[in-house]
Amino acid sequence: MVKEDKATWKSNYFTKLINLLDEYPRCFICGVDNVGSKQMQMIRIALRGHAEVLMGKNTMMRKAIRGHIENNPALEKILPHIKGNVGFVFTKGDLTEVRQIILDNKVAAPAKAGAIAPIPVMIPPQNTGMGPEKTSFFQALNIPTKIAKGTIEILNEVKLLAPGDKVGASEATLLNMLNVSPFTYGLIIEQVYDSGTIFSPEILDITDDDLRSRFMEGVCNIAALSLAIGYPTVASVPHSIANGFKNLLAVAAVTEIEFKEAETIKEFLKDPSKFAAAVTAAAPAAAAETKKEEVKEESESEDDDMGFGLFD
Repeated sequence: MVKEDKATWKSNYFTKLINLLDEYPRCFICGVDNVGSKQMQMIRIALRGHAEVLMGKNTMMRKAIRGHIENNPALEKILPHIKGNVGFVFTKGDLTEVRQIILDNKVAAPAKAGAIAPIPVMIPPQNTGMGPEKTSFFQALNIPTKIAKGTIEILNEVKLLAPGDKVGASEATLLNMLNVSPFTYGLIIEQVYDSGTIFSPEILDITDDDLRSRFMEGVCNIAALSLAIGYPTVASVPHSIANGFKNLLAVAAVTEIEFKEAETIKEFLKDPSKFAAAVTAAAPAAAAETKKEEVKEESESEDDDMGFGLFD
C-alpha cells in the first residue's frame, strides 16, 4: 500500500474532523497523558458502536475548527480548551453512559521517576520480604522498619507521595521493589461539548432529583420573601390562602360566625370529649396496622428459613 504524502494526509485529517463535527452533536475533550498505543486501541474497541475517537496535533485541530467556524460559529467555544495533550471522543449517545465507558478503561501503571502523582500514595504496614541489607534504603525515605524473621517489616503506614508531588528515583525504586502500581492511566475528560454548549464533566453528575431539590429550594425562598414583604406571587399565594383560612377558623372559633369548614372545629370546642374519642378510635387502627406489618415481616422471615432450623 502506497503511503500518502504529508499534504494529502493533512487534507484528509481536516476533512475527517469537520465531518465528525457536523455529524456528531456531542463530544468529550479528553486528556491523553500517559496513555499508550495499546491502551488507546483497547479504548477504541470499548467505544465501538458508542463513540468515535480522534486524536491529532493541536495546531491541526485548531486550524480545522477555525476554517469551519463560518458554518458553525458555536465551535469557537472549543478552541480555548485545545491545549496540552488532548483529543476528541465524538458521540450521539447518552453522555453519562459514554463517560462511564471511558472511565472504566484505565490500566494500572508503576510509578516512574519524574512523573507527577495524581493521587496520594500510601505504604501500608507489611513484611516486605527483603533482607536486612535493604534497611538503609528505607531509612533514607524515613520509613520506620524492624527486622522480623530475617526480613524487613514496615511498622506504620507511611504517606510516600501526595497529589501533585514529583516521583523521585527512590520512591519509584521502592514501589517497584514492593510490586506496587499506584497509578491508573486512561482518558481524562476535561470538557464536554453538547450542541453549542461547553461545560465541565461534573455537570453530568447532576440528577433529576438534584434539579428538583434546587428548584424547590428556589420556590421556597421566593415564597418566604413574598410573604415577608406582602407581595403575592404564584409561589406565595397557596401559603397566603392557607394562612387566611387559618385566620378565618380562629375568628369563627371565638365568635358566632359559622360556615361549613368551621363546623368540625366548633363541635370539638363545644364538646372536647369528641376530640378525645376521635384520638382513641384512631389509636387501635394505627396499632392494628403496625401489628399487621410485624406479622408480615415474621412470615417473610419464616419463608426465608425454608422450614429448617439451625441444627436440622
